[in-house]
Amino acid sequence: MKVLFVGESWVIHMIHTKGFDSFTSTKYEEGATYLLQCLKEEGIDITYIPSHEVQIRFPATLEALNEFDAIVLSDIGSNTFLLRNATFYDMKIESNPLELIKAFVANGGGLLMIGGYLSFTGIEAKANYKHTVLADVLPVELLETDDRVEMPQGVHPKTIKTSRVTESLGEWPLFLGYNKLIAKKDADVLATISEDPFIVTGKYGEGSTACFASDCAPHWGSKEFVSWEKYKLFWSRMIQSIGKKS
Repeated sequence: MKVLFVGESWVIHMIHTKGFDSFTSTKYEEGATYLLQCLKEEGIDITYIPSHEVQIRFPATLEALNEFDAIVLSDIGSNTFLLRNATFYDMKIESNPLELIKAFVANGGGLLMIGGYLSFTGIEAKANYKHTVLADVLPVELLETDDRVEMPQGVHPKTIKTSRVTESLGEWPLFLGYNKLIAKKDADVLATISEDPFIVTGKYGEGSTACFASDCAPHWGSKEFVSWEKYKLFWSRMIQSIGKKS
């Protein structure tokens, strides 16, 4: 199985102030390293595009996308796909990557969106998938406003439907927050968190879709979740469940 995993990277720019003086420092981080390693160990062929490389590496044609069985978007907002340098700076007409993803799924590919501050609607509504073509593709309705639910006290999701994804997982670890979603009428809710949808699956055209409402890694994905003995099993099942059907 070949998967295109996009997002889960960021740059932190800090100002250090020490009395009269200050200086800056910058660091780059990737949040999905452990998850990607787990998937590779399960025999899944992963192509990883961190957020800042979407400009130059995301496939520009449907034919190129069709080399994959599934696409995973994790903590990366719609602007990164829509405001390409060629268009933003040079006013050039370019293909719309989100329209390519929509066509990819309609033709039988899989799409999973994993939650985070820049997933679904996101912090201050900046992820903004509500007003893109992926709103038609995802198995959930998205909020118009900031959709974060912060749970610093921790909350356990609950499995409410047994499937190939959720079978024999047992009790879920704690999570520290999630994106509030509304399941579409024809979607399947496999798990909930504080009575809201947590894992939702669906169909679009010939393809399969899924949403995971929290982080795959910290901070919403707690240390307890990342070290969970079922972590690798769950994610390999989740990814495989949306792959192209032969």
